[in-house]
Amino acid sequence: MAIKIESLQNKIFKRVKGLNLRKNRDKEGVFVAEGLRFISEIPLDWPVEMFLMTEAFAEENGTKLFENRAVTYILSEELFSLLSDTENPQGVLAVCKKQQENKEKTWIKEDSFFLLAEELNDPGNLGTVIRTADASGVDGIFLSKGSVDVYNPKVLRATMGSIFHVPVYQNIVLEETAREMKKRGVLLYAAHLKGESFPYHLPLQKSCAFLIGNEARGLSDEAANLCDGWVKIPMPGQAESLNASIAAGILMYEVVRQRLN
Repeated sequence: MAIKIESLQNKIFKRVKGLNLRKNRDKEGVFVAEGLRFISEIPLDWPVEMFLMTEAFAEENGTKLFENRAVTYILSEELFSLLSDTENPQGVLAVCKKQQENKEKTWIKEDSFFLLAEELNDPGNLGTVIRTADASGVDGIFLSKGSVDVYNPKVLRATMGSIFHVPVYQNIVLEETAREMKKRGVLLYAAHLKGESFPYHLPLQKSCAFLIGNEARGLSDEAANLCDGWVKIPMPGQAESLNASIAAGILMYEVVRQRLN
């Protein structure tokens, strides 16, 4: 049976409202997924703490839509709008547990394919990178300290649900991760404007990874020097650089192209 929330002082309402802040998401190990399409991407074995829906959504879809998974709460449109991060809320959200990290499981795939990022700051860029990584079969994404929180609502929206399909590891130490990749025979390439080769000339059918940099500064010298080689994307036009998510997409799909042949 669904439970009604009728007050700003309700402890459930206050808790979910507090999840707008990263410190509270980190403390509790949960995040908010909003919108019916996004929620429909949640795997059946993914832990969900609760669902919240507006009275209008409940009237249209019924209150039993998620009852088999977790407790459901119903709010007025006004209260729900205070929880929503979107301009036109769809009237439903879920409080989900964060991914359970299992790097060993991520590492052991044969001919693995990874993406690393140094201080990727733009939520839209990161969300797009995750969505493209999901589409192109990336086995894991590693984000350095200083990157935007993967559970930021803007990042989550841009992933279109792909956050549930790709392991993402935050606050990693690039040097340690690069060392682990070298030990496991994963070739790591830096996306760099001074790259000595194009991606089309790299051997990407075996285990490989790309490292992309900050939107404004690119890669630090320290990060770039951790890599086995530097790769550049040809730009015959007049632009000096590419958007980080576009560059990452081009590199990821070169791996896909080579592995389809």
